[in-house]
Amino acid sequence: MTDRLTVLGNPGHRRVALFAAAARAAGLPEPAVLPWLDVLRGGYALPPGTVLRIDSPGEDTAVDALLRGPVLGAGYAPTRVEGGAAWYAGVCAALHGLAARPGVRLLGDPAEIAVMFDKRSAHRRLAAAGVPVPPALDGPPPRGWAELADRLAAARMRRVFLKPVHGSSASGVVALEFGPRGQVQATTSAELAPDGLHNSLRVRRYRTPAEVSALVDALAPDGLHVEQWVPKASQGGRSADLRVVVVAGRATHAVVRTSTRPMTNLHLGGARGDLALAREAAGPAWSRLLETAERAAACFPNSPMVGVDVLPTAGWRGAVVGEVNAFGDLLPGLTGLPGGPAEGLDTYGAQIAALLHTGPHRAPGRTTRTEPPR
Repeated sequence: MTDRLTVLGNPGHRRVALFAAAARAAGLPEPAVLPWLDVLRGGYALPPGTVLRIDSPGEDTAVDALLRGPVLGAGYAPTRVEGGAAWYAGVCAALHGLAARPGVRLLGDPAEIAVMFDKRSAHRRLAAAGVPVPPALDGPPPRGWAELADRLAAARMRRVFLKPVHGSSASGVVALEFGPRGQVQATTSAELAPDGLHNSLRVRRYRTPAEVSALVDALAPDGLHVEQWVPKASQGGRSADLRVVVVAGRATHAVVRTSTRPMTNLHLGGARGDLALAREAAGPAWSRLLETAERAAACFPNSPMVGVDVLPTAGWRGAVVGEVNAFGDLLPGLTGLPGGPAEGLDTYGAQIAALLHTGPHRAPGRTTRTEPPR
């Protein structure tokens, strides 16, 4: 490869370090790093011939403050949940600017990334392609608790997930359920505080109408995606789902995530489960679970890698897709599926191998689009 490989990321972050290590292991020069902070500020240069990998802008306080600080004002803190719409607009504008740079080839499609970071749009795209997804609440995003409660009652939806439209890492996600006598319970990692909502590593339950109302009313302005709570398979008495990484159209890596809580995210107390036991439990259905992830990835054909959250249904015989993640490859120490195209490689090594196989001029994810993402 003679083209200059560069990573759009946050310098020093483990995502950047792991990708650089994979490049070196493949005999490539150390990738250059284009800081997200420079792109958001508009002060950057990219020489013609640059092959640019787009990586996550997350986990950098300065970047986050630039994206969400102006709308949160004096109450800004990196732990705040709100401000997702501003974050989304800033990231999409930056990626659109990169797509317009002459002579720069992007490993990733800004328009597809924009859809993946809009849960309502992603759900519609998957459903239109026949990918199984949880049923969603019809109509526009609810404007607050009162409207949401009325619409859920009319739709006879008693157990749902509320997801901030532009959220990630379970920020602001609420598992909401109604009891037979009008009781309500909301399970979330969002903590109600006098200055707004804050992410917490402790999952908590709110059970009073006043608390649930305040929670939903704080989340609603940035937009909510509401979908049916689908009962998932279990492993060892814990609910379980799968994060499947799809590289160049093939399912290359999978990790089982288990939890005693509705959210299985590892940073919220979830734990990696046993992949061999999951494959055994699924039996002949295992290949269909991976195919479901590949079908979801096929809805984003210009994205060289996506992480698909596959929710196996009871008994591991069926599955629906919960989300498709543009940056869902941070799974340190995980090697490729046995017998698969990335056996023995981590998620970054698999992407380097795919890039070398296709060549930079035919790199999966290269985009020629210049229209703003919708």
